[in-house]
Amino acid sequence: MIASDAVTGRWDSSYHAPVMVEEVLHLLEGAKEILDCTLGGGGHSEAFLAAGADVTALDQDQAAINEARMRLAAYEAAGRFRALRGNFSDVDQLPELQHRQFQGILADLGVSSHQIDADERGFSFRPGALLDMRMDSRSTTTGADLLNTLDEAALTRLFREYGDEPRASRLARGVVRRRANRPMRVSDDLVDAIRGSFGPRSGPPDFARLFQAVRIAVNDELGALERALPLLRNRLAPNGLLAVIAYHSGEDRIVKNAFRDWSQDCVCPPRQLQCTCGGKNSLGLLVTRKAIKAGAEEIEKNSRSRSARLRVWRRAA
Repeated sequence: MIASDAVTGRWDSSYHAPVMVEEVLHLLEGAKEILDCTLGGGGHSEAFLAAGADVTALDQDQAAINEARMRLAAYEAAGRFRALRGNFSDVDQLPELQHRQFQGILADLGVSSHQIDADERGFSFRPGALLDMRMDSRSTTTGADLLNTLDEAALTRLFREYGDEPRASRLARGVVRRRANRPMRVSDDLVDAIRGSFGPRSGPPDFARLFQAVRIAVNDELGALERALPLLRNRLAPNGLLAVIAYHSGEDRIVKNAFRDWSQDCVCPPRQLQCTCGGKNSLGLLVTRKAIKAGAEEIEKNSRSRSARLRVWRRAA
């Protein structure tokens, strides 16, 4: 049973524990050609393959691709799995995907367990971890670069918009003051800035949220998502399904608004008394009226799933 597999962690690996596998498999049931936009450790891809689908997967992290290819080598040898390096916002730039359409597309946003656990990647606030945070090692801008070069106003926006931090200006001032004496280089520098700005009661929840904010900025995650969604929509076959798992309120808001807009027959402003857009046939319809959340058993097994929000949209026939 899928439910049993999900609860017992059949799809987990030492690299990553995928979130809401059971729910994704159920909602994308019947899709034979699937694009997994965020391969990670390959857990979702393996579940799709085991269910009988063929999978093309993307990831901008070469280490993730290497790990998943070893895990899914038998499927790759059988011609049912292929992994490509790239960001899902560049899907139209990948020659291997020219003119390809898919019956199902999944984007599981955020970072993998392995990326968080690897100190050299700089995603965690473990002592001594470099402030790197790049998902794609080919990128040139790190978390340390942003913290050391952005002015106070830009840092305030970063912490407020990406970290939902009401005291963002206080933290931005603290970072600017501290970097004047010593550049921000490792996790301890940002942790100390947070503690110095917010007091001794600040702790891991604050660190996790604000480190995530810097990571989102380093990788332009919200911008990439906004660019990617219409491209992925256009890669769906008629009646194809697009599923997105978001872990941040900003991500989920972008997905929710896009899916809502694509499902409307009229795109005039809601308070406008008379339609002037000429009306249009909706591009598709919402499959999930509200975001689906992980169940209690999964949250107990994998705390990362607590913030996950799954939404699905179907393209018109």
